Amino acid sequence: MGNREDLLAGARRCLEEKGWARTTVRDIAAAAGVSMAAIGYHFGSREALLNAALIQAIDEWGLETGQTASSAYDDLTATPEERYEALWTRLSKSFGTHRKLWMASVEALVQAEHSPDLRKYLADGQREGRRGLASILLGVEEDALQEGTVRTLGSVQLALLSGVMVQWLADPEQAPTGAEILEGLRSLVSLFEAAAPQEAES
Repeated sequence: MGNREDLLAGARRCLEEKGWARTTVRDIAAAAGVSMAAIGYHFGSREALLNAALIQAIDEWGLETGQTASSAYDDLTATPEERYEALWTRLSKSFGTHRKLWMASVEALVQAEHSPDLRKYLADGQREGRRGLASILLGVEEDALQEGTVRTLGSVQLALLSGVMVQWLADPEQAPTGAEILEGLRSLVSLFEAAAPQEAES
């Protein structure tokens, strides 16, 4: 690898091992096996290098997460509920496999407040995530989705994914299982259905 690739690989290792805030220029240079001056030459700053490394990692996680989610829907003999529960079971395993990098992505949300480029990247990723999740759940191509479906079903599923991920990172043992998420959604639907007749009568 060249110095640029070495720096990206070193920065990713630092993100995994130390997180965003605690990673220094010296840490990255040591992990990459290059001089500290190389960071400025190739990326301009520590922040720009960490942004690039994080974006590279998130791209890979996004692809893997999409494949993980899609695989839960491969079993056409399963019921929709069984496939949805399997989806969350597999995603939870992904949180464990990439825990340190997921933590770095949470830190990136804070850093994005000071980096328009990173903020735009994360916003674009959310738009793609909404569409991709809705596509998987409905079993249709992304191009066939109505924008309203992306904004409702896709947004809610992305919100669930983000929320469960944060719970899992904070306390894996108490984070909800796939079965608990499914039961929680059933409970919400029951609340709405129970309220509907009362609203109609009033």
